[in-house]
Amino acid sequence: MQRIIEYFISENTGAVTILDFLKREGFSRHILSSMKNVPNTIILNGVRGFGRSVLKPGDHLMVTVPETESGKNIIRTEMELSILYEDEDILVINKPAGMPVHPSAGNYENTLANGIAWYFAEKGEDFVYRCINRLDRDTTGALILAKNPLSAAILSVQMKKRQIRRTYLALVDGVPDVSGTIDAPIARMEGSVITREVNYLTGETAITHYERLATGTRYSLMELHLETGRTHQIRVHMKYIGHPLPGDYLYNQDYSRIQRQPLHSFQLEFIHPVTKKPMLFTAPVPDDFRFAF
Repeated sequence: MQRIIEYFISENTGAVTILDFLKREGFSRHILSSMKNVPNTIILNGVRGFGRSVLKPGDHLMVTVPETESGKNIIRTEMELSILYEDEDILVINKPAGMPVHPSAGNYENTLANGIAWYFAEKGEDFVYRCINRLDRDTTGALILAKNPLSAAILSVQMKKRQIRRTYLALVDGVPDVSGTIDAPIARMEGSVITREVNYLTGETAITHYERLATGTRYSLMELHLETGRTHQIRVHMKYIGHPLPGDYLYNQDYSRIQRQPLHSFQLEFIHPVTKKPMLFTAPVPDDFRFAF
Protein backbone atom coordinates (compact mmCIF):
# COMPACT_ATOMS: atom_id res chain seq x y z
CA MET A 1 0.00 0.00 0.00
CA GLN A 2 1.14 3.54 -0.70
CA ARG A 3 1.81 5.36 2.55
CA ILE A 4 2.07 9.13 3.20
CA ILE A 5 4.01 10.08 6.34
CA GLU A 6 4.33 13.52 7.91
CA TYR A 7 7.39 14.65 9.83
CA PHE A 8 7.65 17.83 11.88
CA ILE A 9 11.30 18.77 12.24
CA SER A 10 12.36 19.62 15.78
CA GLU A 11 15.34 21.46 17.27
CA ASN A 12 16.93 18.09 18.08
CA THR A 13 17.11 16.99 14.44
CA GLY A 14 20.09 19.19 13.61
CA ALA A 15 21.20 20.34 10.17
CA VAL A 16 20.63 17.32 7.95
CA THR A 17 19.59 16.74 4.36
CA ILE A 18 16.25 15.14 3.58
CA LEU A 19 18.05 12.09 2.19
CA ASP A 20 20.08 11.55 5.36
CA PHE A 21 17.00 12.20 7.51
CA LEU A 22 14.99 9.55 5.68
CA LYS A 23 17.84 7.06 6.00
CA ARG A 24 17.78 7.68 9.78
CA GLU A 25 14.05 7.00 9.75
CA GLY A 26 14.60 3.57 8.21
CA PHE A 27 14.05 4.22 4.51
CA SER A 28 15.97 1.52 2.67
CA ARG A 29 18.06 2.09 -0.44
CA HIS A 30 15.39 0.28 -2.47
CA ILE A 31 12.60 2.56 -1.22
CA LEU A 32 14.63 5.71 -1.82
CA SER A 33 15.45 4.52 -5.32
CA SER A 34 11.78 3.81 -6.09
CA MET A 35 10.83 7.32 -4.94
CA LYS A 36 12.94 8.81 -7.72
CA ASN A 37 10.57 7.36 -10.30
CA VAL A 38 7.42 8.83 -8.73
CA PRO A 39 6.80 12.59 -8.93
CA ASN A 40 6.22 14.66 -5.79
CA THR A 41 7.12 11.95 -3.28
CA ILE A 42 8.82 14.62 -1.14
CA ILE A 43 6.93 17.77 -0.18
CA LEU A 44 8.75 20.27 2.05
CA ASN A 45 6.66 23.10 3.51
CA GLY A 46 4.09 22.71 0.75
CA VAL A 47 6.47 22.61 -2.23
CA ARG A 48 8.54 19.94 -3.87
CA GLY A 49 11.56 18.91 -1.83
CA PHE A 50 14.79 17.26 -2.92
CA GLY A 51 17.13 14.79 -1.31
CA ARG A 52 19.87 17.39 -0.84
CA SER A 53 17.52 19.98 0.68
CA VAL A 54 18.62 20.79 4.24
CA LEU A 55 15.97 20.54 6.93
CA LYS A 56 15.49 23.25 9.56
CA PRO A 57 13.60 23.26 12.87
CA GLY A 58 9.90 23.87 12.24
CA ASP A 59 9.93 22.36 8.74
CA HIS A 60 6.97 20.24 7.68
CA LEU A 61 7.98 17.25 5.57
CA MET A 62 5.50 14.99 3.78
CA VAL A 63 6.86 11.80 2.21
CA THR A 64 4.98 9.38 -0.02
CA VAL A 65 6.26 5.80 0.17
CA PRO A 66 5.29 4.28 -3.20
CA GLU A 67 4.20 0.66 -3.49
CA THR A 68 6.82 -1.26 -5.45
CA GLU A 69 5.16 -4.67 -5.78
CA SER A 70 1.82 -6.25 -6.58
CA GLY A 71 -0.28 -8.72 -4.63
CA LYS A 72 -2.71 -9.47 -7.44
CA ASN A 73 -1.26 -12.94 -8.11
CA ILE A 74 -2.47 -14.28 -4.73
CA ILE A 75 -5.84 -16.05 -4.93
CA ARG A 76 -8.45 -14.49 -2.64
CA THR A 77 -10.05 -16.95 -0.23
CA GLU A 78 -12.73 -15.96 2.24
CA MET A 79 -11.80 -17.09 5.75
CA GLU A 80 -12.22 -16.02 9.34
CA LEU A 81 -9.26 -14.01 10.58
CA SER A 82 -8.39 -13.26 14.19
CA ILE A 83 -6.94 -9.75 14.07
CA LEU A 84 -5.15 -8.61 17.21
CA TYR A 85 -4.25 -5.13 15.93
CA GLU A 86 -4.26 -3.04 12.77
CA ASP A 87 -3.14 0.46 11.79
CA GLU A 88 -1.73 2.12 8.66
CA ASP A 89 1.57 0.27 8.91
CA ILE A 90 1.11 -3.15 10.52
CA LEU A 91 -1.39 -5.95 10.92
CA VAL A 92 -0.99 -8.43 13.79
CA ILE A 93 -2.79 -11.76 13.32
CA ASN A 94 -3.49 -14.66 15.68
CA LYS A 95 -2.81 -17.53 13.28
CA PRO A 96 -4.72 -20.80 13.79
CA ALA A 97 -3.29 -24.30 13.47
CA GLY A 98 -3.36 -26.03 10.10
CA MET A 99 -2.81 -22.86 8.09
CA PRO A 100 0.35 -22.37 6.01
CA VAL A 101 1.69 -18.83 6.03
CA HIS A 102 2.67 -18.75 2.33
CA PRO A 103 1.28 -20.42 -0.80
CA SER A 104 3.29 -23.42 -1.98
CA ALA A 105 2.84 -26.60 -4.00
CA GLY A 106 -0.52 -28.07 -3.00
CA ASN A 107 -1.38 -24.98 -0.93
CA TYR A 108 -2.59 -22.34 -3.33
CA GLU A 109 -5.86 -21.25 -1.73
CA ASN A 110 -5.74 -22.26 1.97
CA THR A 111 -2.95 -20.08 3.31
CA LEU A 112 -2.89 -16.96 5.45
CA ALA A 113 -1.82 -15.01 2.37
CA ASN A 114 -5.07 -16.02 0.61
CA GLY A 115 -7.17 -14.90 3.57
CA ILE A 116 -5.34 -11.59 3.84
CA ALA A 117 -5.78 -10.96 0.10
CA TRP A 118 -9.54 -11.51 0.51
CA TYR A 119 -9.69 -9.29 3.62
CA PHE A 120 -8.19 -6.27 1.87
CA ALA A 121 -10.11 -6.85 -1.35
CA GLU A 122 -13.31 -6.65 0.69
CA LYS A 123 -12.16 -3.26 1.99
CA GLY A 124 -11.35 -2.12 -1.53
CA GLU A 125 -7.64 -1.77 -0.72
CA ASP A 126 -4.61 -3.05 -2.57
CA PHE A 127 -2.28 -5.13 -0.44
CA VAL A 128 1.12 -6.73 -0.88
CA TYR A 129 1.68 -9.68 1.45
CA ARG A 130 4.75 -9.06 3.62
CA CYS A 131 5.10 -11.46 6.55
CA ILE A 132 7.72 -10.49 9.14
CA ASN A 133 7.88 -13.45 11.55
CA ARG A 134 7.00 -16.79 9.98
CA LEU A 135 5.29 -19.67 11.74
CA ASP A 136 5.07 -23.35 10.81
CA ARG A 137 1.75 -24.60 9.42
CA ASP A 138 0.60 -26.07 12.76
CA THR A 139 2.15 -23.43 15.01
CA THR A 140 -0.42 -20.97 16.31
CA GLY A 141 -0.25 -17.43 17.57
CA ALA A 142 0.90 -13.87 16.95
CA LEU A 143 2.32 -12.95 13.58
CA ILE A 144 3.19 -9.53 12.11
CA LEU A 145 2.37 -8.38 8.58
CA ALA A 146 3.80 -5.14 7.19
CA LYS A 147 1.32 -3.04 5.21
CA ASN A 148 3.79 -0.98 3.19
CA PRO A 149 7.43 -1.11 2.03
CA LEU A 150 8.70 1.18 4.81
CA SER A 151 7.22 -0.76 7.72
CA ALA A 152 8.48 -3.98 6.09
CA ALA A 153 12.02 -2.62 5.74
CA ILE A 154 12.19 -1.35 9.33
CA LEU A 155 10.67 -4.47 10.89
CA SER A 156 12.95 -6.72 8.82
CA VAL A 157 15.95 -4.86 10.24
CA GLN A 158 14.53 -5.31 13.74
CA MET A 159 14.24 -9.05 13.10
CA LYS A 160 17.83 -9.28 11.88
CA LYS A 161 19.06 -7.34 14.92
CA ARG A 162 16.96 -9.52 17.27
CA GLN A 163 14.99 -6.49 18.41
CA ILE A 164 11.63 -8.25 18.07
CA ARG A 165 11.19 -10.28 21.24
CA ARG A 166 9.25 -13.46 20.56
CA THR A 167 7.80 -15.48 23.43
CA TYR A 168 6.59 -18.99 22.66
CA LEU A 169 4.71 -21.50 24.75
CA ALA A 170 5.09 -25.23 24.17
CA LEU A 171 4.08 -28.51 25.73
CA VAL A 172 6.91 -31.05 25.87
CA ASP A 173 7.31 -34.62 27.04
CA GLY A 174 8.63 -35.18 30.55
CA VAL A 175 10.17 -32.69 32.96
CA PRO A 176 13.08 -30.58 31.60
CA ASP A 177 15.38 -28.51 33.80
CA VAL A 178 13.78 -25.43 35.33
CA SER A 179 15.60 -23.22 32.83
CA GLY A 180 18.44 -23.35 30.36
CA THR A 181 19.89 -22.39 26.99
CA ILE A 182 20.26 -24.71 24.02
CA ASP A 183 23.11 -23.66 21.73
CA ALA A 184 23.16 -26.32 19.02
CA PRO A 185 23.49 -25.75 15.25
CA ILE A 186 20.65 -26.93 13.02
CA ALA A 187 20.87 -28.35 9.49
CA ARG A 188 18.60 -30.08 7.00
CA MET A 189 18.69 -33.82 7.58
CA GLU A 190 20.48 -35.65 4.78
CA GLY A 191 18.02 -37.07 2.26
CA SER A 192 15.11 -34.93 3.47
CA VAL A 193 13.70 -31.67 2.15
CA ILE A 194 11.75 -30.86 5.31
CA THR A 195 13.24 -32.53 8.39
CA ARG A 196 15.92 -30.76 10.41
CA GLU A 197 18.42 -32.02 12.99
CA VAL A 198 21.18 -30.79 15.26
CA ASN A 199 24.40 -31.13 13.29
CA TYR A 200 27.66 -29.65 14.58
CA LEU A 201 29.42 -30.13 11.23
CA THR A 202 27.00 -28.56 8.76
CA GLY A 203 24.44 -26.76 10.90
CA GLU A 204 23.82 -23.03 11.27
CA THR A 205 23.95 -21.35 14.68
CA ALA A 206 20.72 -21.83 16.64
CA ILE A 207 20.11 -20.62 20.20
CA THR A 208 16.96 -21.21 22.27
CA HIS A 209 16.36 -20.08 25.86
CA TYR A 210 13.74 -21.95 27.88
CA GLU A 211 12.00 -21.87 31.24
CA ARG A 212 9.68 -24.48 32.72
CA LEU A 213 6.44 -22.83 33.84
CA ALA A 214 4.46 -25.85 35.05
CA THR A 215 4.45 -29.66 35.07
CA GLY A 216 1.41 -31.86 34.42
CA THR A 217 0.87 -35.60 34.48
CA ARG A 218 2.68 -36.20 31.18
CA TYR A 219 3.85 -32.88 29.83
CA SER A 220 5.59 -29.72 30.94
CA LEU A 221 4.58 -26.21 29.92
CA MET A 222 7.56 -24.28 28.62
CA GLU A 223 8.27 -20.64 27.85
CA LEU A 224 10.81 -20.22 25.06
CA HIS A 225 12.71 -17.31 23.53
CA LEU A 226 14.63 -17.46 20.26
CA GLU A 227 17.89 -15.71 19.51
CA THR A 228 17.88 -17.19 16.01
CA GLY A 229 15.08 -18.22 13.68
CA ARG A 230 16.03 -21.54 12.14
CA THR A 231 13.38 -23.75 10.55
CA HIS A 232 11.71 -25.96 13.22
CA GLN A 233 14.16 -24.58 15.80
CA ILE A 234 12.10 -25.15 18.96
CA ARG A 235 10.87 -28.55 17.80
CA VAL A 236 14.39 -29.74 16.94
CA HIS A 237 16.05 -28.30 20.06
CA MET A 238 13.51 -29.74 22.49
CA LYS A 239 13.87 -33.17 20.89
CA TYR A 240 17.65 -32.79 21.10
CA ILE A 241 17.53 -32.41 24.90
CA GLY A 242 15.13 -35.35 25.22
CA HIS A 243 11.85 -33.48 25.60
CA PRO A 244 10.11 -33.36 22.21
CA LEU A 245 6.75 -31.79 21.57
CA PRO A 246 3.91 -34.35 21.35
CA GLY A 247 1.75 -34.46 18.24
CA ASP A 248 4.69 -33.49 16.03
CA TYR A 249 4.42 -35.46 12.79
CA LEU A 250 8.13 -35.02 12.06
CA TYR A 251 9.81 -35.37 15.44
CA ASN A 252 7.45 -37.11 17.87
CA GLN A 253 4.35 -38.84 16.48
CA ASP A 254 2.45 -39.10 19.76
CA TYR A 255 -1.15 -38.07 19.04
CA SER A 256 -2.72 -39.40 22.24
CA ARG A 257 -3.52 -35.92 23.60
CA ILE A 258 -3.19 -33.51 20.68
CA GLN A 259 -3.20 -33.84 16.89
CA ARG A 260 -0.50 -31.26 16.09
CA GLN A 261 2.60 -29.90 17.76
CA PRO A 262 1.53 -27.71 20.73
CA LEU A 263 3.64 -24.66 19.90
CA HIS A 264 2.16 -21.18 20.26
CA SER A 265 3.56 -17.74 19.45
CA PHE A 266 2.25 -16.22 22.66
CA GLN A 267 3.70 -12.73 22.71
CA LEU A 268 5.47 -10.23 20.44
CA GLU A 269 7.29 -7.11 21.62
CA PHE A 270 8.78 -4.59 19.21
CA ILE A 271 9.07 -0.90 18.38
CA HIS A 272 6.46 0.39 15.97
CA PRO A 273 8.20 1.01 12.63
CA VAL A 274 6.77 4.52 12.13
CA THR A 275 5.51 5.91 15.46
CA LYS A 276 8.51 4.43 17.35
CA LYS A 277 6.19 3.48 20.23
CA PRO A 278 6.74 0.19 22.14
CA MET A 279 4.21 -2.44 21.06
CA LEU A 280 3.23 -5.63 22.89
CA PHE A 281 0.69 -8.18 21.66
CA THR A 282 -0.50 -11.39 23.31
CA ALA A 283 -2.34 -14.15 21.45
CA PRO A 284 -4.80 -16.30 23.46
CA VAL A 285 -3.74 -19.92 23.86
CA PRO A 286 -5.93 -22.20 21.66
CA ASP A 287 -8.26 -24.76 23.23
CA ASP A 288 -6.52 -27.91 21.98
CA PHE A 289 -3.27 -26.70 23.57
CA ARG A 290 -4.96 -26.01 26.93
CA PHE A 291 -6.91 -29.26 27.01
CA ALA A 292 -3.83 -31.35 26.15
CA PHE A 293 -2.03 -30.12 29.25
